[in-house]
Amino acid sequence: MNQYINNESFVLIIATISFVALLALVFYIYRYLFLYFRKKVSQTPGKLDNFILDLIRIPTLWFIYWILLKIFTHIFLTDQPFFPFLQHFNSLLLIFAVAWIAIQLVKACSYYLQNRLDINATDNLHARKSLTQIKIFQGIVNSIIVIIAISIGLLTFEQAKNIGLSLLTSAGIFGIIVGFAAQKSIGMFLAGLQIAITQPIRLDDVVIVEGEWGRIEEITLSYVVVKIWDERRLMLPVNYFLEKPFQNWTRSNAAIMGTIFFYVGFDLPVQALRDFMPELLKDNPNWDGRVWNVQVTNTNEAYKEVRILVSSSDASKNWDLRTEIREKVIDFIQAHYPECFAKVRLNYNNQPQIQTKV
Repeated sequence: MNQYINNESFVLIIATISFVALLALVFYIYRYLFLYFRKKVSQTPGKLDNFILDLIRIPTLWFIYWILLKIFTHIFLTDQPFFPFLQHFNSLLLIFAVAWIAIQLVKACSYYLQNRLDINATDNLHARKSLTQIKIFQGIVNSIIVIIAISIGLLTFEQAKNIGLSLLTSAGIFGIIVGFAAQKSIGMFLAGLQIAITQPIRLDDVVIVEGEWGRIEEITLSYVVVKIWDERRLMLPVNYFLEKPFQNWTRSNAAIMGTIFFYVGFDLPVQALRDFMPELLKDNPNWDGRVWNVQVTNTNEAYKEVRILVSSSDASKNWDLRTEIREKVIDFIQAHYPECFAKVRLNYNNQPQIQTKV
């Protein structure tokens, strides 16, 4: 009897060592094949096959290992007392391997759809709209896959089944508790879904939020990242854009108009500025050729307010255009009408007195 047990233990040890050696051999064969296919796909013009190969590299190896472990346990370990635990472990490995592969496939589909969008185009409104939907729905599908995988994994435990039956008897109280606890999370999840459908914001939209100018850099199911012009990041809950007012400068298109104000004396000829503007705007890459004008928009007892209005294809170009016009108009007035700047002098009582002419 003892000899039989020893022989059985010896066979098990040899089988285990052989199994470990087989795992190592499979790993090296798999690694060789992976490098071979990577070399092949690197010669193709597109990048989609490279991306998919990287995505499935680890899940595929995990799945192969699961198959080998399943075969090994059924051949050598069926009579062992810990065989049911290995079976359970195998089931969990299969569930999460399939979930992992599903998430990677969703990521591959998202990558494929994103590659079909030209986000760098001048008029990229449709591309940004589609990209926003792809990103949000990718997060929703991934969340559903994870929830389903965890739920199925829990159902493999007998204790979890008993807990589930116990919870069903107190479903009313449990539902109220979960409802209050998950109210915020569910609200943000639904807010993210609503943003994906109605799209008050999209990726790369130019917005003014909390007094800051920036672009929508990332949209998730729980928060939105706004990249501010000075490289800071403003983090906002996703339901902020459904509950509070904000400015979206690229809601319908990226084109925008900007203003430059000057405060000058009454004797400055406005027509001279109107005649100077075509020279500033000629062949200027930041002006889209749609709109420009020069108008006196306000006056008081000391000076008049002159507004220059110019249009550009997007907010960044309009900012650069306005700064350039501001600099050159100041130089123009200084060179041709220096006496027309509004000036402040002190009278004999040291009180400020605005003078419009030297």
